[in-house]
Amino acid sequence: MKKSRLKKVLKWILVAFIIYIASGIALYFFQDKILFHPTVLPETYQYDFPVPFREINLAVTKEKNISIIQFKVPDSLSRGVILYFHGNMQNINRYAMYASDITKNNYEVWMIDYPGFGKSTGKRSEKIMYEDALRLYQMARARFSPDSIVLYGRSIGTGMASQLASVRDCKTLILEAPFYSINAVARQYFFIYPMAMMTEYSFPVYQYLENISIPIYIFHGTDDKVISYKNALRLMNSKKNNVELITIEKGKHNNLRDFPVFHQKLDSILKL
Repeated sequence: MKKSRLKKVLKWILVAFIIYIASGIALYFFQDKILFHPTVLPETYQYDFPVPFREINLAVTKEKNISIIQFKVPDSLSRGVILYFHGNMQNINRYAMYASDITKNNYEVWMIDYPGFGKSTGKRSEKIMYEDALRLYQMARARFSPDSIVLYGRSIGTGMASQLASVRDCKTLILEAPFYSINAVARQYFFIYPMAMMTEYSFPVYQYLENISIPIYIFHGTDDKVISYKNALRLMNSKKNNVELITIEKGKHNNLRDFPVFHQKLDSILKL
């Protein structure tokens, strides 16, 4: 190989290496923005939902507020409460439409916004999100016994719901479009990087399921392009005894509610 050609090859290798390193650095420092896409709401914002609700703003410190919406049942006969941990987009406004799927079964639905989402303020980290989930659970325990508390996690929320179910008593754990772990999802998108060493968030759902003995129900669509269906299969393989996988054929990440089988199975779970 001529020297000029060799120099050109080495130059492009160097350029590729610099791009790889620069992209890796950007990925590390901006991972929070890649993972979370919140929409902030002012304190004066007025929620408007078709389902009866109560707004609670839990002031933990001067800097930290936890925004909670409690969706009520159609009548006064409440069978219990579902603590709902939503996805990584916007705020409670985006997920409020799912409440009626649950309240019609006479379960209240309590939704929490993560730090930086909606009216919730303060720093955000995996540890802090677990702590906020525990606070929500403690609020529920003031009114409900563990056998009347159901934990529901959707997408990123499956991390909080699974961790909480592994350390506190409850009736059932429902996971919609869960991931095996954040590292597993990150490797799906950024396979050329050592993601296990780079991610500040882990949410190891598979580890939490090992410590859960209550019934676990997983809803997942086969055409999910955000969190692949393989994640649900891996969770099933790692924890089989008390887990039921409800496969939604051709279901995607955000449309499982469009399938009758989703409602049929959810209704049957909540009637148990």
